[in-house]
Amino acid sequence: MDFNSLLQQAQRLNNEIQHTEELPRVERTISQVLQATKELHTRVTQTGAQDIQAHILLASKGIDLPKISQKLESLNAQKTFEPLDPISETDVQNFLKNEKENTILSVIEEVHKNAFQSAQKRKWEHIKAEWREEKVKLMNALVGPSQNWIDIEKLPEQTVINETFGLRSCLNNIEMAYAREVYDYNVVVIKGAFRPNLVQKFSKVAKNFKDTKVNDIWEIMKYMVDVTPVPRNRDPLQSRIQIKQFVEQAKKYLENRYKLYMSTVISSNLREAQRGGVPSTFNLVSAFVGLTFNKSNCFGLQDVNVDGKPLWPMVYYCLRCGDMQSALRCVLMGESGHEDFIQILEDKINKPEQKINIKLEGQVKLHYCNKIKNSTDPYKKAVYCIIVGCDINDQHLEVAKTTDDFLWIQLSILRNEASENGESLTYSGLQVMILEKYGEKHFNANEQQHLYFQVLALTGQFEAAIEFLARSEKYRPHAVHIALALNEMMLIGGPRNVQEPLLSVDIEDTVPMRRLNMARLIMLYVKKFEMTDPAEALQYYFFLRNLKDPDGRNLFLVCVSDLAIECRNYDLLFGKMMPNGVASGGLLQQFDCVNFDSRTAANIVADELVRKGMFEDAIKLYDLADMQSHSLRYLSLLLSQVVHQSSKKGSLRERLATLATEFSERLRGSRIECEAQIVVTFNLLNELVSFFDYYHERRYQLALEILATTKLVPFSMGELEESLNNFKGLGSEISKAYPYILLATMDILYSQYKMLKGKDTGILKSGGDSRLQHLRQQAKALTNMAATIPYRMPGDTNKRLVQTEILMN
Repeated sequence: MDFNSLLQQAQRLNNEIQHTEELPRVERTISQVLQATKELHTRVTQTGAQDIQAHILLASKGIDLPKISQKLESLNAQKTFEPLDPISETDVQNFLKNEKENTILSVIEEVHKNAFQSAQKRKWEHIKAEWREEKVKLMNALVGPSQNWIDIEKLPEQTVINETFGLRSCLNNIEMAYAREVYDYNVVVIKGAFRPNLVQKFSKVAKNFKDTKVNDIWEIMKYMVDVTPVPRNRDPLQSRIQIKQFVEQAKKYLENRYKLYMSTVISSNLREAQRGGVPSTFNLVSAFVGLTFNKSNCFGLQDVNVDGKPLWPMVYYCLRCGDMQSALRCVLMGESGHEDFIQILEDKINKPEQKINIKLEGQVKLHYCNKIKNSTDPYKKAVYCIIVGCDINDQHLEVAKTTDDFLWIQLSILRNEASENGESLTYSGLQVMILEKYGEKHFNANEQQHLYFQVLALTGQFEAAIEFLARSEKYRPHAVHIALALNEMMLIGGPRNVQEPLLSVDIEDTVPMRRLNMARLIMLYVKKFEMTDPAEALQYYFFLRNLKDPDGRNLFLVCVSDLAIECRNYDLLFGKMMPNGVASGGLLQQFDCVNFDSRTAANIVADELVRKGMFEDAIKLYDLADMQSHSLRYLSLLLSQVVHQSSKKGSLRERLATLATEFSERLRGSRIECEAQIVVTFNLLNELVSFFDYYHERRYQLALEILATTKLVPFSMGELEESLNNFKGLGSEISKAYPYILLATMDILYSQYKMLKGKDTGILKSGGDSRLQHLRQQAKALTNMAATIPYRMPGDTNKRLVQTEILMN
């Protein structure tokens, strides 16, 4: 095709368009069309298909996208919030305009600043709250990590106290051995007999563990508790500071331990020791010093020898063994010049309860400062410091070779009261030195837990010692039972609130005393086995019977409640109600005493279950608590919700129906203190259970006979008023089930109607059968009852009743 032909066709098309009004007239030449086409093609290739589609979409809605784009590009948001340029003061109008805009900008900036600060504040408050929660978790984890569950399958040991529980025990051999002793002790306490010494009982058990360090720990506790009993009405921490026996018992333990060490050394070197004479501390020390010191290592020792042994080592080791009389004997065997020192020794021996003569003690201290302090004999310096308590900062490293030696020297130089010049060491000062000045790092506590426990316990810091020992998985059972034993002897200081951390500081206590939260310690220890060993868990919770939670509730009852709700084995804990109305004994029955009643515990647990909405469990516990009125009330409440359902095996309805039958049989002929309305409601629901059972089994005649005895629904128009009056006296439980009763009854009538209709169709043609008419009258009574009662029917109940009645007419 040439261009002339193309031109002719274009002109012909143009002429045809001129006579058509549907398309607009385009006044463009071919060259203009070509140029417009090129521009459109260029624009499409630059913007892309998506932009073209956007143009087409917005253009169909009357929006010119290019113009909007140009306007948006012309806007400059950055300049909007920039400070305005200053203008001449003579231009009042622009000046006011600028001031107004500046004010608006300043308000916006202030709001932005306040919002940012508020956001930052809330962020940090949230972070601090999270850290506080983590801190509590970490403190709890010091005793037992809550997520470190023990694999039950790997621990096949069975409990002794509770052999009937299904799961395997989480208690190992050590924990079970302690649990047996706890059980025996609680039996004695409940009977009101004389309480045995738990420390003695536990230490005896610990000997079977074949662990020397554990035996040493219990041996320390046996010494430390051998003091005058602390009154129960006094604060244990205050009593501990005032009783000097704690210091004496600590020294006694260290002294006896050192005598045993000396005997061991001598026994290993009998020939070299040449021990002879009557067995005594003096001969023991003499033999030990003879083995330890010879001419080569006596450099620097002063004064004459005692039977060929250096004097001051003899005196020191006699004191180290706790024999001051033998130390005096050694000094008297030496040369003169120590008269004042001898006098002080004699006063300490003959008058142990009296205070040393201040003047005499001052003279000895002065003699020490002038001559002995710079002496080359370390034993002589140590002996003088021990006797008169001076130079408390000297560690006597040449003499104190072990931690026991260091601790014994510190205990020996203690004084009851601080001196005016501050040169005396008090009991609290020693405690601060051990716990805060030196601390765990100094004693390498991570590697030597028993050693750090020892120095804390021997300095009377039982709470800190137990808390530290409880951090270790290995020593945790021992720490818990040490705490139990000391707490029973009133030797553990507890916090004011059971929600305090495991170890806390009270501002009213002497520094650095701590308080141990026994409740937290026991609950964290028991947590790991309370589900598998509830019998043993209850024995430990019994120790909390004298504590109160922040709401004033008995902590033992609170723990019992939590355990019961968690394990839900109520028959095991509380027993089971027998058909004769007598409860079989559960685990809690053994704790029945003056301060505890298992029925009260059952009532508390039931109330908590009701609060949680666990009504089915609460019914049994109210029954065990001899509160049958509550049991019937909640049983009726649950039955009203499921009574209309079909009974399936294992369903809630089947369980409730069985429970209702048991209650009905047990309460038949017996009277309970209960509101009459509750009993009537329960009896009606019990009848309705049978009614719906027969209904679902299609035993319609039996169902109607039971329903007729209840007088709940009318079976004729004459019974309508009576049924209406009966309905007004019903409880809400029956009212909830009433729509289902009407529907079930109407379904029964319709089924009977269809059955009669199927037997004889001729009867329906004549319309004179009395039985069919009777069924219609019954159906009419039901629909009238549904329309008359003062109760709003749920859903389409009325509609279904009316439709069924229509089908029967």
